[in-house]
Amino acid sequence: MQYRITISGLVQGVGFRPFVYRIALQSNVKGYVKNLGGSEVEVRVEGDDESVAKFFYLLFTKLPRPAKIEKIEVEEVERVGFTSFEIAKSGTTLREPSQIPPDIGVCDDCIREVLDPNNRRYRYAFNSCAYCGPRFSMMYRVPYDRENTAMNDFPLCEECATEYKDPNNERRFDAQGISCPVCGPRLFLETVDGERVEGDPISVTAKLLSEGYIVAVKGIGGFHIAVDPFNDDAVLKLRERKRRPQQPFALMALDVETVREYAYVDDEEEELLRSPERPIVLLRKREDSDVSEHVSPGLDREGFFLYYTPLHFLLLREFKRHVLVMTSGNKHGFPMCTDERCVREKLKDVVDFVLYHNRKIVNRVDDSVLRVSSGRVLFLRRSRGYAPLWIKVKRYLKHDVIAVGAELQNVGAVGFQDKVLPTQYIGDTDELETLSELEKYIEFFARTYGLKPKVVLSDKNPSYQSSFLARKLADKYSAELVKVQHHFAHILSVAAEYDLEEGVGIAIDGIGYGDDGNAWGGEVMKFEGDKYVRAFHLRYVPYAGGDVNALRPERMLAIFLSNLMGWDEVRKYVSLSDQELNALERMTKKPNVFTSSTGRVLDAVSAYLGICKLRTYEGEPAIKLEASARGGKLLDLEIPIVGEVIDTVKIFEWLVSNSYNVRDAAYTVQYRLGEALIKAALKLNPERVIVSGGAAVNEYILKGILENSEGVEVLTPRKLPPGDGGISSGQVYFATFHQDAL
Repeated sequence: MQYRITISGLVQGVGFRPFVYRIALQSNVKGYVKNLGGSEVEVRVEGDDESVAKFFYLLFTKLPRPAKIEKIEVEEVERVGFTSFEIAKSGTTLREPSQIPPDIGVCDDCIREVLDPNNRRYRYAFNSCAYCGPRFSMMYRVPYDRENTAMNDFPLCEECATEYKDPNNERRFDAQGISCPVCGPRLFLETVDGERVEGDPISVTAKLLSEGYIVAVKGIGGFHIAVDPFNDDAVLKLRERKRRPQQPFALMALDVETVREYAYVDDEEEELLRSPERPIVLLRKREDSDVSEHVSPGLDREGFFLYYTPLHFLLLREFKRHVLVMTSGNKHGFPMCTDERCVREKLKDVVDFVLYHNRKIVNRVDDSVLRVSSGRVLFLRRSRGYAPLWIKVKRYLKHDVIAVGAELQNVGAVGFQDKVLPTQYIGDTDELETLSELEKYIEFFARTYGLKPKVVLSDKNPSYQSSFLARKLADKYSAELVKVQHHFAHILSVAAEYDLEEGVGIAIDGIGYGDDGNAWGGEVMKFEGDKYVRAFHLRYVPYAGGDVNALRPERMLAIFLSNLMGWDEVRKYVSLSDQELNALERMTKKPNVFTSSTGRVLDAVSAYLGICKLRTYEGEPAIKLEASARGGKLLDLEIPIVGEVIDTVKIFEWLVSNSYNVRDAAYTVQYRLGEALIKAALKLNPERVIVSGGAAVNEYILKGILENSEGVEVLTPRKLPPGDGGISSGQVYFATFHQDAL
């Protein structure tokens, strides 16, 4: 029997070719295995019936843990007469596209070697094997071969080369990223000005951190900034230097047992923490935690993640408390630094020392962030460990497409065949440097998969910088430019995951450009294909002054209250100056734009309850409102639905007319808002309801939706963030319906 087998899926960078080689020897088949140009794998086998049958049995039952077969094509071919089985040189033919391997957290076997004084990789900060280590972050191009990665700068020493060629060495045979202290990357510790610090870099760094210094640490996808989380002065110093007064910092810990000292961890959260993807997981703080209150001020959750490289492991092990702040090494609004030059230029006034290595970071990959809300696992950021895995959809794209997403916390995407491929997290594209990153990675994936886009999709907001990029790309590829409404894209991103072509969706977030020119953000839509009806929405209020209202929540509070009382009385509830209030009064009499934003409602409630009156980071008033609701009880409040309007002004009428504590009020408002949204959606008699948008991660809004769904299934995203990180994927799914018009 003679077969050519083409396998696609996650089959590169996960020890797949060595695995195929081993089972071929065990089965006594002849032939070869090799990577192809599209990053798929081709296998040729020849042998008798029994040998070939055994090969296929082992292929499907003994697959390496990180590998995933998505598609396999088996073709009977003429016999060549192979005399052995070998790993052949990679080809350039593109037959069936395959996954680019994401970065995989260091495995337990590699850590055991790092801890073993008798092992030649003892205390080696870059230990990896076929089943773990950096992948996407160090790839220049496909296929995943050493010469196509940053490891090409580190030729294998004799001992590593022997391991690499040994088919009996399961973890290192043909493993592209392996190295050792003799031939691999090296660590250096310097002052931010470039002066070398003597001594063991890890031990000295741990000592400096314990003394209150701030250190930039080079990981696999970018730099972190590390500081002692138990030292108030050090954390406050970092906040002052980074000009980040309130936004929470993430904490990296040595193990789950350490995390439990400072946060509550349930089984699902523990599984996420321990997973090979190693995301940051937002956990509920313990009341007796002695982590500095300045790490996540005003919040009830702390972002924890476990080490995912030997470097992080060794540093945390050396540091006495085994927990460190590990926040992104960037200036606010700009991409994370990926080289030492960036750190010394852009973070010279932030960090004191730089712990770095001499392996290049080819692709920036930020940490992924997840949380569990009302029993649902939800992404806040999908990046390291998950990107750039694609999402398969039921509908097939006749033409390749590019989607540029929205603006803030942005992610781009490409689409081809039945695949939606989101980029890693890019960031806020209102900054030119970040916009360039979006273009860079969209082009990288288009080039990698040989795409010839005929459609470029963007948000309808003409002022977005990403919309400018969409026009540029459409011109470059002579493609049609298609604009997709922001909240419809939110709903479609979830519909794509569940293979839905019609249905009802709730989209709740900050601001999105509406079809009527107003600022939408609290919508219930009924859709079929690329058409939708906006069936219900939160009550319009004037958006006087525009986006400054998001920065100063009391402005929105004043606007909501002005629907209930005269402006003279409004003054009693806000601390705005007379000049600003007078300006608001004038603008609301002849408003140019109205808003139905969920985010602005939550901001105004947060301001009214005295929780947050000045936004210093995206979503802060609403996030702190959610935190303040922990342990609250549900009070009587009805948010009525009048025609197509969910009357949120009634929330403020209730607030000014009743007595309550802040916790109960915060809980009640958020829960009842969810209740009103699902009641509106149920009026459309749906089989199921999609919930998406940035506010869909809110514990209490989601609880209000789920507990009042009357048995109707509520669908939330599983593979994408409900926030703007999912917009580009929704845009690609839109193209699957729109293509019939081309």
